[in-house]
Amino acid sequence: MAEIFTPFLTAFILAYALRPLCLWLEGRHLPRAAAAGVAMIMGLGIVFSILILFIALLKTEIPLIKAQLPDWIQNTQSWLGPKLNEFHINVDWNTLKANATQKITEHLNDNSDALMSSTLETVLVSGSSVIAGFVNAVLILFVMFYLLIDWDHFFKLVKSIVPLRAQNTVHHLVMHADGLLSQYLRGMLIVISIMSIFYSVGLSLIGIKGAVALGVFTALMIVIPYIGITLGFTLAILAALLQFGPGSALIGVLVIYGLGQFIEGFFLTPRLVGERIGLHPVAVLFALLLFGKLFGFFGVLLALPTSAVSLVLLQYGWSRYTQSSWYQK
Repeated sequence: MAEIFTPFLTAFILAYALRPLCLWLEGRHLPRAAAAGVAMIMGLGIVFSILILFIALLKTEIPLIKAQLPDWIQNTQSWLGPKLNEFHINVDWNTLKANATQKITEHLNDNSDALMSSTLETVLVSGSSVIAGFVNAVLILFVMFYLLIDWDHFFKLVKSIVPLRAQNTVHHLVMHADGLLSQYLRGMLIVISIMSIFYSVGLSLIGIKGAVALGVFTALMIVIPYIGITLGFTLAILAALLQFGPGSALIGVLVIYGLGQFIEGFFLTPRLVGERIGLHPVAVLFALLLFGKLFGFFGVLLALPTSAVSLVLLQYGWSRYTQSSWYQK
């Protein structure tokens, strides 16, 4: 069932995110179908830009790993060798260096494009075959296009299915969830834009290669709580170590990411996004693991928006339960 629902859920969330742009284009006297098409093209442009950034990061990091590996082993030998000798532990560093360099070269030499292609395939296909991934991509575009065109008609049809006695309650819940999601999406776009500039400028001042790509990638990963910033921070640390080794550049990265987390966590997010969606950190991690397991890579991206809607329903159900005569008696 997850394989069936994934493209429809993805199309619905993407259409929801692109609907304000579609309405803005319609307000500029663009026909509805044309507005939907332009909105989809712009949305796809953003998605492909993110993928290109990720590929640019791989192209920067992989050659640096190959080039710096022998120096890493040499530095490790200089630091660790005397300590091992104190315990009468002998290590053949020349053999270790030769074997490690050979293994890394076998895996990375002339295979960076293949590595990036496999990574891209994993992201897009999320564990399915290439053909199934292509079919899902076409299905997502098809469903998203018609949702953008018939958004109002679709929800009028859904409303007609709801019993009359429950329509006011359902309308209230939908408006509550819509307000929560709208605030989250608008706020996250602003936060990502500001933090992209912050990280890109900061890493550029340090002299990190691919600073803009790494900074924008780190800011984009904010949408995946905890895991995203950890990934961006790890890549920045790796880049600093590969280019400059342990030293002032590494300290600079630590300062930039520490300051960035302070600004994003204590100033930008509370004011622009609110208190996220009100989920406990443990619940956030559970949602990421659950939706990631069910829906793959897209499930990780959709975990928080979907959890926001679920939270509204849970809060309503809990309030009705605590107000019921069965509970109070």
